Amino acid sequence: MLRHEFRPGRLVAGAAFVLAGVVFAGDAGGLWQAQWFVVIPIVLAGLCLAGVAGAVARGVRRRRGPSGRTAPTGTTTT
Repeated sequence: MLRHEFRPGRLVAGAAFVLAGVVFAGDAGGLWQAQWFVVIPIVLAGLCLAGVAGAVARGVRRRRGPSGRTAPTGTTTT
């Protein structure tokens, strides 16, 4: 059983920020030369893709319907 819901949008956004960090770490380590503005398209593209992934995942969850989980204790469903 999963401990929490899978959030693909957060995964994609995190991967974009990790990639931006790797680019600048490589520049700081002297492996390659990266201009300061390189991070802007990486982060913007990552955030746009994260939004699309989140919207698609939400649409899939809505179409699938209730997950079959029970309501928390003390709540009523109508």
